[in-house]
Amino acid sequence: MKRLAKKALRRIRKKIDDLAKNLPDPATTKMKGNNTFHKIRAGDYRIVYEIHEDRLVILVVKVGHRKDVYKRLL
Repeated sequence: MKRLAKKALRRIRKKIDDLAKNLPDPATTKMKGNNTFHKIRAGDYRIVYEIHEDRLVILVVKVGHRKDVYKRLL
C-alpha cells in the first residue's frame, strides 16, 4: 500500500474505518462464487474482506486496483 497515491490511500483508509464503524449489508457486498469474501469499492480500488461474526472481526484480505485485485484470491 506504500506505493499508492496519497489520495487513494486516504480514500481506502476512510473506507476501512467506515467499514469498522458501520458494516454494510452482507447480502449486497458478498462476492459471487463459492467463497466467504465480501468487497467494497474505494474509487478505482477494491477492498476484499471476510466477516467473522463469531468473534466480531472484519479481516481485510486484500486491497488492490480493480483490474487485478480478484486474481489469486483463493
